[in-house]
Amino acid sequence: MNSEPGKATRFTRFTAIDWSGAQGHRHKGIAVATCGVGDAAPVLVSSPDSATWSRVDVLDWLLDQRGSAMLIGLDLSPAFPFVDQGGYFPGWQQSPGDARALWDLVETLSANDPHLAVDTVLRDPDIRRHFRQHRDCGDLFAGGAGRMRVCELGQRAMGFAPTSCFNLVGAAQVGKSSLTGMRVLHRLAGRIPVWPFDPLPDHGPAIVEIYTTIAARAAGIRKGLSKMRDAAALDTALAGLGSDPHTPLPRYDDHATDAILTAAWLRANADRADLWAPAAMTRDIARTEGWTFGVS
Repeated sequence: MNSEPGKATRFTRFTAIDWSGAQGHRHKGIAVATCGVGDAAPVLVSSPDSATWSRVDVLDWLLDQRGSAMLIGLDLSPAFPFVDQGGYFPGWQQSPGDARALWDLVETLSANDPHLAVDTVLRDPDIRRHFRQHRDCGDLFAGGAGRMRVCELGQRAMGFAPTSCFNLVGAAQVGKSSLTGMRVLHRLAGRIPVWPFDPLPDHGPAIVEIYTTIAARAAGIRKGLSKMRDAAALDTALAGLGSDPHTPLPRYDDHATDAILTAAWLRANADRADLWAPAAMTRDIARTEGWTFGVS
């Protein structure tokens, strides 16, 4: 699928957002980092209203970027596996036919859940059957590692260990982040393009899915040591991506350092044609499952 990679050269700012699907209003697990062209290290963006971001804050901030030439990476899965079984929720007559219909379903079911949460979705009697939740493994959960998207199989082939969106148990689970992110993507529809569900636009911002471990490995951080929890480790990784040292942070955690490093990685890789036109990404995959930017 040709996604016109030459358009990527127009971006002048690069932002990475470490996301959270946790309960509550504000989350220490959300971090936003941005940088411009050149070598200067990315900097953290502060929430306009609090010391920590809420999901609604991030949505509002994204809407404010509509006039900028910004490439925005969201660390979440924008859709569930579809290709392996011909649907997100096989056997359910109302299973959505593509990602945008999935986002609409999640938003509709969760309309009364505060803070862009998705509790109602996960209690739905048909949908919950496909998820592994704490003390509640659905009878249609695939077992083992769970179902994977095509791009997640690509991540495995690259030596990574992605987690199924249908697994909601354990520290590595990503399903709740993905579901809450779908509510954001639904609200951005028609306002900010989301690649590859939308073509890469000629101007303005665009959103891509990121996997921060890809950035860490590209920066030279060895497998099993992907987290940076001090200034020296972060500067070493940034140097591996051609970035200057960062401005010292008041506190170092995985979320802040992941966002800073991945913003630098986006800047360093935004012009790679192979990342915008992965050979395995068909049009059907692009509209149903999406793709992780960085999986070629």
